Amino acid sequence: MMHERFHYKSLEEVKARAADLGVTLPFAADTHALTQPLTFGPVTVPNRMGIAPMEGADSLEDGSPSEMTLRRYVNEAAGGSAVIWFEAISIVPEGRSGHTQLLLSKENLDNYKRFTAAIKEAGVRANGFAPYLIMQANHSGRYSNPDNRPAPMIAYRNPYYEQFRPADDSCIVTDDYLKRLEEKFGEAARLAREAGFDAVDIKSCHGYLLAELTSAYHRPGPYGGSLENRTRLLRNAVAAAKVYEGETFQVTCRLGLYDGCEYPYGFGVKEGDGLTPHYEEAIEIVRTLHDTYGLAMLNLTMGNPYVTTHVTRPFDAGKYPPDEHPLEGLARMIDGIGQVKKAVPDAVIYASAPTYLRSYADLYSAGAVEQGYCDGMLFGRMAFANPGFANQIVHNGRIDPHRVCMTCGMCGDLIRAHKPTGCVVRDPEHFLGYYREFQASRKDLPKNYRG
Repeated sequence: MMHERFHYKSLEEVKARAADLGVTLPFAADTHALTQPLTFGPVTVPNRMGIAPMEGADSLEDGSPSEMTLRRYVNEAAGGSAVIWFEAISIVPEGRSGHTQLLLSKENLDNYKRFTAAIKEAGVRANGFAPYLIMQANHSGRYSNPDNRPAPMIAYRNPYYEQFRPADDSCIVTDDYLKRLEEKFGEAARLAREAGFDAVDIKSCHGYLLAELTSAYHRPGPYGGSLENRTRLLRNAVAAAKVYEGETFQVTCRLGLYDGCEYPYGFGVKEGDGLTPHYEEAIEIVRTLHDTYGLAMLNLTMGNPYVTTHVTRPFDAGKYPPDEHPLEGLARMIDGIGQVKKAVPDAVIYASAPTYLRSYADLYSAGAVEQGYCDGMLFGRMAFANPGFANQIVHNGRIDPHRVCMTCGMCGDLIRAHKPTGCVVRDPEHFLGYYREFQASRKDLPKNYRG
């Protein structure tokens, strides 16, 4: 299908196009559902809106947040979202996605304490409450670039991914390395709590190491083959992190349900059934994390932003033309999340990726909550373009249509170029110069390079 840009002048036009495509999207008549409090575990937050993890590529050399990092999160805290789910923060130096990715260690712990305190203070000052801060503990795995040069650490050989980013057998991580990482995730939880975060996310999505293991169907040994083995690192990392739960500090997980690649090179599919999503294993993981490990709340997502970007975040402009309409991708996302929520109803679920709908993303998100697909919604690219979207919805009933993300993909270009990342369209003062630098350097990249 030829890619169709967003051109809709009314919600009725969006609904009509969805009907033409044969897909179902939830919409509410108003945004009331998003302004209601939500309880997970011992915590109640004042609304159902959150900031999704969006990397800024602006840390200091030692992994500490810079002034630009602080500016971004202070703006988000003042913007009124009840939850801020932080960008990926590496748990080990070799797992950084670049030398400007955040890294938390005992050496820079005091910097993070000041960082989280300032963010919470900004929220209290602007809105009367501190946002709930979730640290996303991550190992970039296949996408590790600790010195801004590819240094992949992979779970298994994947020829589909490797046509975009080379790797060889020497890049396969050993079982011993994975075993040691279990303890590293526990240490990350301890540091996150000491740093002033309110929760830690054991990240398993978007093609990074823990997520790649979920599709390691043919990896030998204790971390491949059966679902129990493929989730061993995730489960053991969660168990190691749970040791540090406190009165309000919790452990959570951002989990990928479906990668968008055929078996055996992606999670959420079955052998011989092409790209058709199958959520049975994802449901089993969520049920185990909730029932056995006591995770009260999770965020669900899909895709690999390096190779199946349209699955992760439907877009108007990107690195390639997808063979589906963005509304089809959006429908797959919310349908899959809804199936998991229905199967594990006691788990509090935050959904992902509403931004393609621009000024209708608020009614879509409210509809998803009202109709039981999820309990809350995380906004990613929208927060880059419009960090105050939550307060606009709370105080005015709707998001400001003049501040919405245009899904142009320029922020994605910046992060892949390891440059400070934000909205080039809505905040050109801070990011247009970096985008021009990227444009000048892109001739040096391979034509099929995807991160």
